[in-house]
Amino acid sequence: QVQLVESGGGLVQAGGSLRLSCAASGLIFVNSAMGWFRQALGKERESVAVISRRGGSTDYADSVKGRFTISRDNAKNTVFLQMNSLKPEDTAVYYCAAGKIATMSEYDYNYWGQGTQVTVSS
Repeated sequence: QVQLVESGGGLVQAGGSLRLSCAASGLIFVNSAMGWFRQALGKERESVAVISRRGGSTDYADSVKGRFTISRDNAKNTVFLQMNSLKPEDTAVYYCAAGKIATMSEYDYNYWGQGTQVTVSS
């Protein structure tokens, strides 16, 4: 049974930082591309950042480029999202997902975590 468990969300002031983690189990992590997605209240889910199986390739949404960094530790079956210079518009539930290829399309991801809330106050 595949499980993806996010952690690290919370309340932070604008300009602050948070580091999200996603621990994976039940799958061959090194064979999985990983992605972070988010969904704000009343809005559709959107891609944030993705990383290839061995971490050699990443991609980001334009809205987070230069502020967010995705990384992974294949020895620990964990993917991270370092979020700096946070803005109120980054407020959302953040989900990690696992798939076969690292694309920015949520439809390419088979497994999803439950999500972690990130709230950025102005």
